Amino acid sequence: MNSGKIILSALAGVAIGATLGILFAPEKGSAIRKKISDKKDDFADDLEEKFNKFIDGITSKFETMKEDVTHTARSRKHNAETVPEDVTTDTK
Repeated sequence: MNSGKIILSALAGVAIGATLGILFAPEKGSAIRKKISDKKDDFADDLEEKFNKFIDGITSKFETMKEDVTHTARSRKHNAETVPEDVTTDTK
């Protein structure tokens, strides 16, 4: 059995178990809906926080790379401008 089928089977099992747990819960439907809504809000908040951390990390890495490229370009430009005149005339 390939890993895709195993993962799909596990997710189906979790979904079926959660559904049966909700159906046979000793609480009223309104209380269960409230819990589900609260969990959804918590999940959305966690997901938003992780997404923001991810974006901040990517932005930081991008800025660092941009600074490195700018520094390298300036350094190479400076080196090219300071090449002795006799070296440039010998190659012509």
